[in-house]
Amino acid sequence: MNTDIKTKDRRVLRTRLALRDALISLLGEVSWDDINIQMLCERANIGRSTFYLHFQNKEELLVNSFDNLREFICAQPNIAHGKPSGSLPFVRGLIEHVDEQRTVFRAIIGKRSGHVVHKNFREMVNQLVAAEIPHAAKGWQGDASARYISGALVELLAWWVDAGADQTGDDIEKLFYQLTLPAIKQRGENI
Repeated sequence: MNTDIKTKDRRVLRTRLALRDALISLLGEVSWDDINIQMLCERANIGRSTFYLHFQNKEELLVNSFDNLREFICAQPNIAHGKPSGSLPFVRGLIEHVDEQRTVFRAIIGKRSGHVVHKNFREMVNQLVAAEIPHAAKGWQGDASARYISGALVELLAWWVDAGADQTGDDIEKLFYQLTLPAIKQRGENI
């Protein structure tokens, strides 16, 4: 079944939500590599055949979960917390979400993270950044810039959740912009 198809069937939505919640819950307890379909099904209280009606494997469930997270973050209001106008409006929402779900994000982007999970999270952040780069910055330089910025953001967030740092989300956001905006402006690009 194609998980990209938007559906309004409440049963389908409920099952996918249960599976996503099961994945998030398990990521807080065990490593990605140790999670299997049976564990997901037991946690979501569904049968294996139901799982396979929705997803081909746990990687597809993971990607779908990150797609949902990206949509959620983009839907957050762009509240100005002293950030420069026009600068990566999703950053605040992402930082707040990471702060609220610190345990889960420690498993997703922290030291315990599996390569597949970390790679997919980094790709989600890269897509958010790339969507904000002006059309003139497309091409290899735009792609390289998006990778550079998203890599910096992911590493900053990973440090924040792993170190158990006392800094607030405002502190992290401010530092991100202090470090990132000069590099962008030096290239002559305004994000």
